Amino acid sequence: MSLGANRLAAYACLALSMSLVGSYVALSKPMVAAIPVFLLAWLRFGIGGLAMVHWLRKPANELPMSGHTRRLVFLESFLGNFLFSICMLFGVSMTSAVSAGVIMAAIPAVVALLSRVFLHERIAPRTWAAIACAGLGIGLLALAKPGSSAHGTDGSAAAADAARAWLGNLLVFGAVVCEASYAVIGKKLTGVLGPKRITSMINLWGFLLVTPFGAWAALSFDFGSVQPGIWVLLVFYSLAASVWTVWLWMTGLKVVPAAQGGVFTVMLPVSAALVAVFALGESLSGLQLLAFGLALVGVVLATLPVRAAA
Repeated sequence: MSLGANRLAAYACLALSMSLVGSYVALSKPMVAAIPVFLLAWLRFGIGGLAMVHWLRKPANELPMSGHTRRLVFLESFLGNFLFSICMLFGVSMTSAVSAGVIMAAIPAVVALLSRVFLHERIAPRTWAAIACAGLGIGLLALAKPGSSAHGTDGSAAAADAARAWLGNLLVFGAVVCEASYAVIGKKLTGVLGPKRITSMINLWGFLLVTPFGAWAALSFDFGSVQPGIWVLLVFYSLAASVWTVWLWMTGLKVVPAAQGGVFTVMLPVSAALVAVFALGESLSGLQLLAFGLALVGVVLATLPVRAAA
């Protein structure tokens, strides 16, 4: 496969990974209404782990992990799996899926900043322009009126939601920082480990970290109260969050610099908002559609081929 084809395949992996993340961020809203957050996270890591237990085996051509690599694997799981899941699930339970998408539009800028500080990557002017375009486009969502559910709520319920919204938004921003850290640490790991091995190991760490909280929540939970549709969503969420998105992201980062890869995280808020509208019944205005268009322009700027220097 040529260099150009490799890069296009990497772009496709990165875009699909973040689109899947956005979809399960939005779909987590009905799940957290039916299953406690820690139990939901525990089930997610457990189902994902069963699906890729064979990926844990060390390939014959892979060098033994150093202490530094082991610490990076733990940090990748602690920030990108454990803390991201907790912040995102609690945050989405307190705010709307569209609002979560607005806040997560900050991911590309945070990724670029962290990659500059920790990876010492040079950020090309066009990549900065792409980040600015994506941030400006999704930032227009802040000017739009908050989306409402297709099912009306009374005044007291609306007031209660407004009172909790600031905390939910703060938690979602915490998830932004975790996701940006995950992108940068992942770039370091792809230099020494394969995507499948990284995916399986950070999921195992996530399962171990959340097990005490998840097991405690399971003791008092009525599993019979969960509707069949929620179980279907749970299986999709587990496979998407633990297996598909991580493998796709690590595969893309083997070719693409972290700062440029971070631009593709703009697909996360776009897909989250679209799923919120078409699957959850939240509203989407013309201004929001314009914002998504500008965000996609940012992706185009980041991925157009660069003319080779003489």
